[in-house]
Amino acid sequence: MSFTIVTDSCCNLPEPLIEQYDLRIIPLMFHAEGKEYLGYSKGNPLDLQQFYAMMRRKVHVMTSSASPQHCQEIFQAALQQGDDLLYIGFSSGLSASYDTAASVLLQLAEAYPSQRVFAVDSLCAALGEGLLVTYAARMREKGADIEEVYSWLLDNRLHLCHWFTVDDLFFLHRGGRVSKAAAIVGSMVGIKPVLHVDNDGHLIMKSKVRGRKASLDALVQKMAELASEPGKQTVYIVHGDCDADAKYVADAVKARFGVKDILIQCLDPVIGSHSGPGTVALFFMGRER
Repeated sequence: MSFTIVTDSCCNLPEPLIEQYDLRIIPLMFHAEGKEYLGYSKGNPLDLQQFYAMMRRKVHVMTSSASPQHCQEIFQAALQQGDDLLYIGFSSGLSASYDTAASVLLQLAEAYPSQRVFAVDSLCAALGEGLLVTYAARMREKGADIEEVYSWLLDNRLHLCHWFTVDDLFFLHRGGRVSKAAAIVGSMVGIKPVLHVDNDGHLIMKSKVRGRKASLDALVQKMAELASEPGKQTVYIVHGDCDADAKYVADAVKARFGVKDILIQCLDPVIGSHSGPGTVALFFMGRER
């Protein structure tokens, strides 16, 4: 029996890959200047340059987790086709979306007892979640059973490394990640944080460096320290409207590790509203996070 893979818009995958892997996407939402936006709507791409221009004006953006209604609509459509269903969700350490979706799925599973239904808390964010989903989709393409893919995800999600930096501490302060004093002083002296997503799916600051280039180089160094067979990997990179910096990291990864399969994508607004313009994140598989 075939199975459907459902994820959410925080996976940050571009529409061509969503189409290629036949994924179903639950949209998260954000609110700005009195308007509500879906994080993903098929065939209706968001104007991300306009979004980040708004962020640079320090417009306050609020985000919402996945709604039970959207979850039910997408899950039920797959189940009504007779498919088994695998849901891979945005980290429960960063959003209530996974708990909401898993609860809806549990209720629906009772109405479809002949179908196998699995939910995985990815403990990942942005293209980290997207990379985990990509591995699952590739396994399905090669004929893996839903239970095989589910087991692989549980065994490997904590090997999905997320390392990133931001250019403006204001947004981390507004989200409660750094103090106001640290944001002001750090901005004055050019301090850049190096952060990651830990084993509980939480965003954690690991170190601070001085200068933008040093912070980008630190991401590549983390890959050198942690990656498993880096030259054979697929690597994903996201950026908050700073494509040149993302390409700098990509070029460094190619030169240092011989990586050939790299995807660069602009960061989706639901996550980007919390990290801000100038965010650069590197995702790869490692021995540990």
